[in-house]
Parts: sequence; C-alpha cells; structure tokens
Amino acid sequence: MGLKSVLEGVVREGDLTLKLPGGGSLRLGDGSGPRLVARITSAGWAARIAAKPGLAVGEAYMDGGLVLEEGYIADFIDLIGANAKFKVRSRNSFKRWLKLRLKEANDRVASVKNVAHHYDLSYDLYRRFLDEDMQYSCAYFERPDMTLEEAQLAKKRHINAKLCTQPGQTVVEIGCGWGGLALTLAEECGVEVDAITLSVEQLKIAQARAEAKGMTNRVRFSLTDYRDLKGTYDRVLSVAMFEAVGRPNYQEYFDGVARLMKDDGVALIHSIGRDAPNVTNAWIDKYIFPGGYSPALSEVMPAIERAGLIPTDIEILRLHYAETIRHWRNRFEAVRPEIAELYDERFCRMWEFYLGIAEQSFRHRRQFIWQIQLAKKVEAVPITRDYIGETERAFARPAKRVA
Repeated sequence: MGLKSVLEGVVREGDLTLKLPGGGSLRLGDGSGPRLVARITSAGWAARIAAKPGLAVGEAYMDGGLVLEEGYIADFIDLIGANAKFKVRSRNSFKRWLKLRLKEANDRVASVKNVAHHYDLSYDLYRRFLDEDMQYSCAYFERPDMTLEEAQLAKKRHINAKLCTQPGQTVVEIGCGWGGLALTLAEECGVEVDAITLSVEQLKIAQARAEAKGMTNRVRFSLTDYRDLKGTYDRVLSVAMFEAVGRPNYQEYFDGVARLMKDDGVALIHSIGRDAPNVTNAWIDKYIFPGGYSPALSEVMPAIERAGLIPTDIEILRLHYAETIRHWRNRFEAVRPEIAELYDERFCRMWEFYLGIAEQSFRHRRQFIWQIQLAKKVEAVPITRDYIGETERAFARPAKRVA
C-alpha cells in the first residue's frame, strides 16, 4: 500500500500538508486545528513510513527524514494521537505473538540491559525536567492548577495512604528510582524501607540522598532483581516498575509479592495500563523502553488470583499521566539547548517525540494508570475508602511527620 493510501485512511482530522519527494504534496485532515506543514526528504523515507509507520515516523523525525516546516512538533504528535482512533488494529499472527513474548521474557541479564538503556542516562538529563524530588512516574493532580512539585507530593501521599503504614513497620519497594518515595515513606510514616533497583546510576543517587539525610539505617537501597528478594515485610510497594516485568513473568512476579508479604500485609502495585491487550509501539520498544509492556487488567488479574492475593482496592487514574508528561515536556523544551549540549540534536528530537507520543497515548489512546491494593486477609485494610482521604490530609499536616 502506498503512502497516500495509508495516510488518507488514517489522518482524517486536523490540518496537515505533507510535501513529498519530487515536488508533490498531500493535504490531509478536515482543516481543523493548527496548520501543519511537514516535508519527507527522500523517496526512501516515504517508502519506510508507508511500510511501517509506527516505527518509521519517529525514526524519520529523529534522523531528519521528516522535517516540520510549519507548526510545532507537539501539535504534529497531537494530530497523530487524535487520529489514532481511525487506525484499524491489525490481527497479530502467531509468529508476531511469539516474537513479542520472547522480547518480554526479561530474564535477569535482559532486565539489567533494558533498565540501563533508559534509566542509566545522565542524572543531569533527568534533573533538568523532573520535579525536585526526581519523581519519574505519574503525579496525582488533586486540583488542575497544581504545580508538578505539588502533584508529585500528592502522588506520594496518595500511595502512602493506601499502604496503611504504621510507625515501625517494614516496607520493600520494588523499583525505587532515585529514592524519593522510599525516603518520603520513612520520613512521613516512620517505617523502615528496603528499596531495590537495577539501575547503577539511580542507585548512586538514592544512596547519596539517604546519606545526606542521615537515614541509611532506615532506608537501604540495593542493586537487586525482584526475583532475588528474601524475607517478609509488612508492606510491599512497586511504582512504575511492573511495565518492565513482561507478560511471561506475571505469575512469578505476583507469587513473589505474596511471598514477601506477611499474613496481615498490604501491597500496592502502580503501573501504566491499557484498555485491552495489545502490543507496545514499535518505536517506543526500540528506542525508549525495550522489553516493556503496559498491561490490561485482564492480563494481570489471573496471576493475582493464582497467587492467592485479594484485590482490596483498584483505582484508575485517568489523564493524570497526560498532565504529568505535559509538565515534563514543557520543562524539557525550556532547557532544550542545555540537553543538546549534554547529548546532541538527534537525542533531543528523539526525546521530544517520546514525550509527545507518551502524553498523547494517555489523552487519545486509552492508556491510564492503575493502582491495585492487595492483601492476604480481607480485614487487612478498612472496609470503606474514607481512610485514604483522611490519611492524605493527616500527611499534609506537619505534626504527622515522624522524626
């Protein structure tokens, strides 16, 4: 199928003029929204985009094969996202299904490699566009006018409330990032935390933060695979790590969560999700999160059931991540020249495209955040959800802090 047929069938909304190699052009969309003019620089790029648009559009933008002559890349990506509903989902062959499952196998060696690909990038990169606490997961916008810092603090307190922690309890955090959530748990809830990561760079920062706060005896960070965790804990926590587990490992993961929980324990798992089983975008899989997959709840619940765990609360956070990424994208753009000096122009275009399509996946492509609270006993948490808001408000009072 040629490029013209592919694009006319998909781009039905918006106002995009696409200049083609050889002098022709396509006028796409219904004329609504910002006017965009883009140019494909060669016949080779045109053929690649027609054959594999999910991969090649991003590659073309990164490598100069697709040049935006009028308008902004954020508007171009918004147009792609808004027209996603017109794309016909292809039926995956068994060969493609098997290939995807093998990519998601994520054994110990592959997991370290995949984590390093994204999270071992320079700390100087991430500190330029994240909030002060270095939270690299979905914030919680209690009010639309919240700053990123306020919404990330609200996220941490929302999670803390669902854990139902008590001073002196033990917590294990599977996937700790740069340590901010573990340190907040220890400070606000008076718990002890064992927090793990596979990122060497994140571990260095997390350990340094704990040392600077004099909390190394209460928050212990280590380079550990979740499959190698030992012992039992009052609380088990995992935020924005489950996407890296891979479908072949869901049962082992939730069996591990059950093994780590005390009989009266509580777990909270926070992950990107989708409305139905699908596949990871080819460009994202190749350049941003190799081996990653954001699951539908229907793919997760059977493993939870077989692990003997009880879902005591399930919450869907709609649009919160779209707003979070919008803040990141704006901050990234504000310091783009600095990031270009750290890396190069191609890297900046890659990350512009990544942040853009990530935001639009939560606005237009039925992705969201799910948080599942789990227990072994039905009485492990209160029987109404009122305690969540009450505990959040208590966290917000200075007297709640535990020295």
